[in-house]
Amino acid sequence: MILNKKVTLPFFLVLLVSGLTFAADKDIVRFQGVVMDLDLKKNVMVVNERTIAWDQNTLIHNEKGSPIPVDKLTTKTWVYIEGVKDRARTRVMAKKIYFLPKYIHGNEKHLYPFIK
Repeated sequence: MILNKKVTLPFFLVLLVSGLTFAADKDIVRFQGVVMDLDLKKNVMVVNERTIAWDQNTLIHNEKGSPIPVDKLTTKTWVYIEGVKDRARTRVMAKKIYFLPKYIHGNEKHLYPFIK
């Protein structure tokens, strides 16, 4: 009986913590696509028909991982976005934006370590 209580409590805590971890990961968004529309004044773009916003904390990189200025963004450019869903505004708040030379297939992803 005592052994059962000693095993049950740690097991319950592990399940609780892992459940919180999975819940936090549900709002993280990672995808690649073409910039369809862009408004640098409002810090908003449309990629794969999703509205993407960015702020001063957003990191923008080229395909090699080097930082670049936001004014290098143009339409018809391939990008990889890592961000968080903003449920209040039905958009994605980008945390990282990477330029891509083209669509990156599964067998090429190892060439770009930031793609998960």
